[in-house]
Amino acid sequence: MLNIIMFGPPGSGKGTQSKLLQDKFKLIHLSTGDVCRDEISHATPEGLEAKRLIDGGNFFPDKLAYRIVEKFLDQHSEEGGVVYDGIPRHLGQVETFAAMLAKRDGQVDLVVELKVEEEDLIQRLLERGKSSGRPDDSGRDVILKRLRIYDEVTSPIADYYKKQNLYYAVDGMGTLSEVFERIAVLVKKVCSEKDLNIVC
Repeated sequence: MLNIIMFGPPGSGKGTQSKLLQDKFKLIHLSTGDVCRDEISHATPEGLEAKRLIDGGNFFPDKLAYRIVEKFLDQHSEEGGVVYDGIPRHLGQVETFAAMLAKRDGQVDLVVELKVEEEDLIQRLLERGKSSGRPDDSGRDVILKRLRIYDEVTSPIADYYKKQNLYYAVDGMGTLSEVFERIAVLVKKVCSEKDLNIVC
């Protein structure tokens, strides 16, 4: 199974690009936010626990998030690969993430970070806020806070994967297809190196 981590700051387009990878290479797009919301909507034991925590204004714990992700992976164990969008979220999750893959005889094969200038991110998110009504995209101050959190919490993951020669920074500017082609070149390279023709 091919395991790709896609990350980047809010507004970088990682969700959209993950879905394009899913379609092109027949992978599963695993967005932690989407998977957790699905559990909540179906009132599963994990979903009910998540809803109780969220409704109480509590932080969503890593342990619960990984239980939900592992459940999802077990339900899709026959797929050719997964694009992980939103996990691992910080350095404290990296070893847990690796152990989760190892239990399934897998490992991280490629880590892609989309790079976009801050002002472009802000404008993208403001535009998205107008159309979606999402409160976290509704104002410059809120967006800047989210970007700072990304820089402080998530961005350091890059250094960890650089040391393993798995990390690639990709220019996230340009059309969707231009950005996608930059990522697709990396995916094909990994497939070739690992002889994963079944995926690519």
